[in-house]
Amino acid sequence: MMRQNGNQWSEMGWLLVVTLVLPFFFGACGGHQVQQNEQLSVAKREIGEAYMRQGNYTAALRELMDAEKLNPRDPLVHDALGLCYMARKRMPEAITHFKRAVELKPSFTAARNNLGAAYLAIEEWDAAIEIFQEIKQDVLYATPQFAYSNLGYAYYQKQDFATAIEYYREALKLQADLLNALVGMGRTHLALNQGRQALPYLEQARRTSPKVAEVHFLLGEAYLLTGQNPQARVAYETTLELAPRDSDLALKARQRLGIQ
Repeated sequence: MMRQNGNQWSEMGWLLVVTLVLPFFFGACGGHQVQQNEQLSVAKREIGEAYMRQGNYTAALRELMDAEKLNPRDPLVHDALGLCYMARKRMPEAITHFKRAVELKPSFTAARNNLGAAYLAIEEWDAAIEIFQEIKQDVLYATPQFAYSNLGYAYYQKQDFATAIEYYREALKLQADLLNALVGMGRTHLALNQGRQALPYLEQARRTSPKVAEVHFLLGEAYLLTGQNPQARVAYETTLELAPRDSDLALKARQRLGIQ
């Protein structure tokens, strides 16, 4: 009788051990699978980013979508997807992924900046301003000049030219050769019919980026406004050399030069 009870306790003991061990076993297997998925997701993301750098956005999307399936909580994957969709002009999807990246990692300021840029692209000026105002307050963000410049652009589009100039000036204090801020400052002064104030910024922009057609066109506008007609002609002719023939910029330059 005692022996039978002993056998029963022995069997119960084994059952108890098995019951306790199996969850740990399956948990360990599950944890190993999760780790494998995360590693494979990183590899897929890096391949996708490489395709993006090559301009092959179709292949990039394929890899990044696979990466998301493997690890849907990776903010880097969502940010890369946002950039890829943005390059494809699919702004709703881009915004969704940038928002998800920020949701998963609130300190991911680069993704927040990309979200602001997406709002600029769809002309949601107030939404963009809200984002960039948040960014410029982040003392750990390494390149706040871009946030200031983007704020300048948003306020320019809202025709609040005084505020635009203020933010462009802040951007240039941080990076004196920042092209977007130089062009933005020149463009804003032109909107105020202040050709003389626009010239220093646009001439510096030309020195910084001599192959940008818009810079030469805006310089032509500033020269024309200040009565420097020969310099304006040269600037418009250079615009025609650099801009695609059928572009709006080329059309405007031909109109200024009086040619068809």
